[in-house]
Amino acid sequence: MAKDKNAVRYDADGARRVMRGGDYMADFGGQLALGLMGNIVGQLTYFYTDKVGLAVGSVGIVMAIAKVIDAFTDVIFGNVIDHSKGGNRKYYQWMLRMAIPAAVIMVMMFTVPIQAGQIPALIYVLITNLLLTAVIYTMIATPFSAVMVVRTNSQSERGSMGVFRAVGNYGAGMLIGIATIPVTNMLGGTQSAWIKYGVVLGAAVLLLFLICYNNGRKAVFASDISEDLKEDKGASGEETVPFKEAMGMLFHNKYWVIVLLFNLITQVTNTIAGSGGTYYCKWIFGNDSLVGLLGAVGMLATVIGFALSKPIIAKLGVTKTIYVGLLGAAIPAAVRCIMPTNFMVYMVTGLVGSFIQIPLMCLYGVLLAMAVDYNEWKYDKTLVATSSGAIGFGSKVGGGVGSLLLSLFLVLGSYDATVAEATTSMRYSK
Repeated sequence: MAKDKNAVRYDADGARRVMRGGDYMADFGGQLALGLMGNIVGQLTYFYTDKVGLAVGSVGIVMAIAKVIDAFTDVIFGNVIDHSKGGNRKYYQWMLRMAIPAAVIMVMMFTVPIQAGQIPALIYVLITNLLLTAVIYTMIATPFSAVMVVRTNSQSERGSMGVFRAVGNYGAGMLIGIATIPVTNMLGGTQSAWIKYGVVLGAAVLLLFLICYNNGRKAVFASDISEDLKEDKGASGEETVPFKEAMGMLFHNKYWVIVLLFNLITQVTNTIAGSGGTYYCKWIFGNDSLVGLLGAVGMLATVIGFALSKPIIAKLGVTKTIYVGLLGAAIPAAVRCIMPTNFMVYMVTGLVGSFIQIPLMCLYGVLLAMAVDYNEWKYDKTLVATSSGAIGFGSKVGGGVGSLLLSLFLVLGSYDATVAEATTSMRYSK
């Protein structure tokens, strides 16, 4: 007998289920598009220095400035959303508004006018990076993060959303890592090749955002179901909270602080690994296209990691999963320092580190829901969108710190992209 698709469904805790397979896939697509936007930033330092010819120290400073400014826009914009009207669907409306600008900026990132000189080019880099991350990405990602809380009251479904989004974000990182250098080299390896690559990425981002928005505008939220009248106050017109007061509440919310620090720490290491990997392969192993091979092999760890994420989290719990994940980033990095020129060691430690950290990525929705619930319990305010800004805030500050550290090491190593072979100082800086 066929299942009734309209039958009422509940999770193990008795919460009403509202998600369907298509909802998860659309959600995955939205996160994949955001991941493409976010992860391409990790390739920009290499593009600016080795393909455009900008000074490495200047690039590091500009990228760090952009990230610091960018970090504060998440919580500010989150507070704006919490004060806006439009019900739950207001969270998806920003995706439609920013879809075309997102596609355009993906191309503009690579049209750096180096012929105008270093200073104009650096100003262009700063402006386009701020537009990409501080404006467009923030206006999509912040409300999209909040959807994880208001979409359903089921912790099980929130956990599943977290897994699908983690797959989307990590998958985007894999795609960027595998394709960027080999594809742009195949197209000629010049700035023009990167611009063509940007056009393809922009088209993909536009399509994925439109699909996700179309699903979201028709979505059934927990608050749409009569028996779930415990509607999220942030969606139904919760009394507005001034920004300064809201931030004071959040910094006294232990779960929000955990999300903030968790994103900050992991993003520092991920930025250095993602941005520095291309330099490492080019100058230590002699072939920057090896980044694509590492990414392709990394897909194995990714698939296994996501397949085992739910059982691992269920076995260890949230706190221990975080501890294990952070140690999983530190230990392989230490091993790599002992044998820095061994390609197999570099590849295996990267796989192990990625595998161990994957369950962490699946916890975003659960941790964010805990932060929102704690706000409501302690202050009688949910602050849904402002709380979700913790994900972007921590990630972007961490990304800025990571970019600055990478550039600092390159400067200390007297990095020169024009030499035929890496100098001793350049090799040590990697």
